Amino acid sequence: MKTVHEINEKIRNGDAVVVTAEEMIDIVDELGAEKAAVEIDVVTTGTFGAMCSSGAFLNFGHSDPPIKMCKTYLNGVEAYSGIAAVDAYLGATQTNSDDDIDISYGGSHVLEDLVAGKEIELVAEGYTTDCYPRKKVETTITIDDLNQAILVNPRNCYQSYNGATNSTEEKIYTYMGALLPEFGNLNYSGAGQLNPLQNDFNKETKTYNTLGMGTRIFLGGAQGYIAGSGTQHSPNGGFGTLMVQGDLKEMSTKYLRGATIPKYGSTLYMGIGIPIPVLNAEIAKTCAIKDEDIAIPILDYGIPRRDKPELGVTNYKDARSGKVTIEVEIEGKKVDKCMRSASVSSYKVSREISKELKNWISNSEFMLTQRLEPLKSAAPKPMKAKMKLVKDILSRPVVVGSLNTSITQASRVLIENNINHLPIVDENGKLSGIITSWDIAKAMAQDKHSISEIMTTYIVSATPDETIDMAARKMSRNNISGLPVVDSNNKVLGVVSAEDISKLIGRNGLHKI
Repeated sequence: MKTVHEINEKIRNGDAVVVTAEEMIDIVDELGAEKAAVEIDVVTTGTFGAMCSSGAFLNFGHSDPPIKMCKTYLNGVEAYSGIAAVDAYLGATQTNSDDDIDISYGGSHVLEDLVAGKEIELVAEGYTTDCYPRKKVETTITIDDLNQAILVNPRNCYQSYNGATNSTEEKIYTYMGALLPEFGNLNYSGAGQLNPLQNDFNKETKTYNTLGMGTRIFLGGAQGYIAGSGTQHSPNGGFGTLMVQGDLKEMSTKYLRGATIPKYGSTLYMGIGIPIPVLNAEIAKTCAIKDEDIAIPILDYGIPRRDKPELGVTNYKDARSGKVTIEVEIEGKKVDKCMRSASVSSYKVSREISKELKNWISNSEFMLTQRLEPLKSAAPKPMKAKMKLVKDILSRPVVVGSLNTSITQASRVLIENNINHLPIVDENGKLSGIITSWDIAKAMAQDKHSISEIMTTYIVSATPDETIDMAARKMSRNNISGLPVVDSNNKVLGVVSAEDISKLIGRNGLHKI
């Protein structure tokens, strides 16, 4: 059994044997964990992907006359100023105050531009006091003008990630990227066998062998530290996270990049590498984890709820092959669905990070630290917030028509029930189309007689457990005034209309739906 102190002595003397997590797999396969623990001193890991929960504390120094900054904008992106007179926290996902720019240039892009040494426009506003008489500052700065620029990321380096697919008939845009309709693709994230937390996780105790508060790490191309457990840290569920910090002034845009996920928002791609001291055979064995041993639960992101249905499980080896097959239910039937799989993070850069960290240690440029305390266990709790669902305002009883319904009959049904939307079902009661009062009016003017001639067959529908705001967005996006509501077998449960939502807002106010 070794100690961190003994390994550091070997690093100082240039005698330490350092390998990447990829290399460790073959070593343990060949030598076994016991011998590998004797031969190898340090295993380096790496990950590079979107880490939204990131940002930096910035200190601008005092102007003359001084200002107490209450609203602070950097290239149009607001930084939180409720800390002190000239301190602010710039979050990576903060959007631009210019509506024309919005998510295409956000907090993450400002952080990258700062690291790149570019000039940033600073606009700050405040209220006057005797000691802070100035109301506004407009100037340009670079990172060299800042007294401190400390990257403090509350939640980075997830141990595990869910895979994302989409069961609906529409393309959707998520933090996992664009998801094609009807299980058209599977997006996943993470470095798999290079993932730092996977390589240090003890599955029996649900704890981490060596990582903890004070562990020195590779962060954005510089040396940083683990500050403690990240937010939403959940090692019992295999979803551990880290809170990390480091000096933004020392980082590189090679490993810190601003990005925009289409129709979702700004995010920061961060590079993190963590050295794991091989103190014993158990750690050596853990550091030889393989892609095929790391599960990726596949969730249906087409269901816009916190708890999304799990459709199946794959692993990183299969996901990296570019194709994943799972059994899904389509129109009430179980079928095997082959989906294209793609990563929204970079394994290539993750590998580069593990190699660069290996070189730092081998060249005595990076010393290990003994953790001050282990990462604490936690079980994240959901937010206490009730939301109205489609089923709460569903029109009842269900009124439908069939393909045999005449246009005259359909118009009578609409009038008698005081409705504007009539779902059309087939002989099995499944949704085939929909007509509206406007369709009826056009049919009369054009002398059409068959429902099949006028009904819309490209149907945008809702499910009973969708939120009201999701239904409203569907209507707005598709420029329609109502949605048929269907169950998992595509049978009609009712219709939710823009009028229903308007009445709900009128009764309860927009903030309560």
